[in-house]
Amino acid sequence: MKQHPIQVFSLGIQHMLAMYAGAVVVPLIVGGAIGLNSEQLTYLVAIDIFMCGIATILQALSNRFFGIGLPVVLGCTFTAVGPMIAIGGKYGISAIYGSIIVAGVFMVVLASFFGKLVKLFPPVVTGSVVTVIGVTLVPVAMNDMAGGVGSKDFGSLANLALAFGVLLFIIAVYRLFNGFIRSIAILLGIVLGTIAASFMGMVSLKPVAQASWLHAVQPFYFGTPTFEVTPIVTMILVVCVGVVEATGVYFALSDICGRTLTEKDLTKGYRAEGLAIILGGVFNSFPYTTYSQNVGLVQLSGVRNRVVIYVCGALLVLLGFIPKIAALATIIPHPVLGGASLAMFGMVMAYGIKMLSKVDFAKQENLLIVACSVGMGLGITVVPTLFAKMPESIRILTDNGIVLGSLTAVVLNVLFNLLPSKQAEMKQAMETAS
Repeated sequence: MKQHPIQVFSLGIQHMLAMYAGAVVVPLIVGGAIGLNSEQLTYLVAIDIFMCGIATILQALSNRFFGIGLPVVLGCTFTAVGPMIAIGGKYGISAIYGSIIVAGVFMVVLASFFGKLVKLFPPVVTGSVVTVIGVTLVPVAMNDMAGGVGSKDFGSLANLALAFGVLLFIIAVYRLFNGFIRSIAILLGIVLGTIAASFMGMVSLKPVAQASWLHAVQPFYFGTPTFEVTPIVTMILVVCVGVVEATGVYFALSDICGRTLTEKDLTKGYRAEGLAIILGGVFNSFPYTTYSQNVGLVQLSGVRNRVVIYVCGALLVLLGFIPKIAALATIIPHPVLGGASLAMFGMVMAYGIKMLSKVDFAKQENLLIVACSVGMGLGITVVPTLFAKMPESIRILTDNGIVLGSLTAVVLNVLFNLLPSKQAEMKQAMETAS
């Protein structure tokens, strides 16, 4: 169904708001940890928003060389936060961006190799991965609903009333309306929730007043990149982790859009992410990967048109040049985002369960794959310090529930479904002998 330009624009804003908080949080955490001053931190946030837009457009495109051509939104990967802080503390900020550039080149060069791994992702794996993604994101929404981790009024009645009010409003819109109104339920919930929060004294316009009107994009803003072996290896691991996360998102969106992904499609998707990572290093921002929260939004809205994603990418690029306008999104209170996020993240989890409905659960091995992968993903999310005493290089893989749960699903699928079993070998031997 063809959408009116105003509808397309509204849906683009909705996608932008869905990923905006996550995209902004990463530069704030990393910049603060490595000691950037307020001017440098402002640049880091603005250039990150700009690069999210560029990365999203690169991925939504579909040509012979790059772009998976699905309604994918990209943002800075949370997996890179710890490694970037560690590299910056030991080797300096220039080594961060040297390692990001090399890791991006690594992904572009090996994209075709990663694309050959499609057989490692049957429904039992992709369904488990998407379910794990949803399960591990839900606590983020719950913390926001309570007011955000570390807030003085965490769990207050006002925060909970606002969050559940937004959630109930979204549910009501979904129940009472069809078509376009239903498709922008999340956006309406965020806007009306923020208006309600302003009457409760929970909205401050100070960030908007302090932000500048214009921002110049400048390559190598923090200086010439340096190349150190350990940071490079670390960032390559981060990129490999991103491939696992991205693959789950690709398959979830392909299922929603009714499209079968080929090895070539995956290769172009990985290559687009590699290009985005290289640009992230050049413009001193971050490694980029697909954002799973937008998958839930595609499912909720029912709109699979890539034009909406182009609008989202263009808006992010524009906001990267105009920090004062971009700052408007930062005034949305945590409880409002939490109420909207719970619906989106829960939808991701529900869609993973739907994908698992295609799996033959008469085979006990498939039950074990799902049990262990989802259990591992949820377990690390609930007990994040489980591997706290492991070496930093290993913790890149073990500190993230999405990553560990996904790797568990892939490894167990290889063990049970791809490698020949003893029973199969014995049966083949008997047939040969007869």
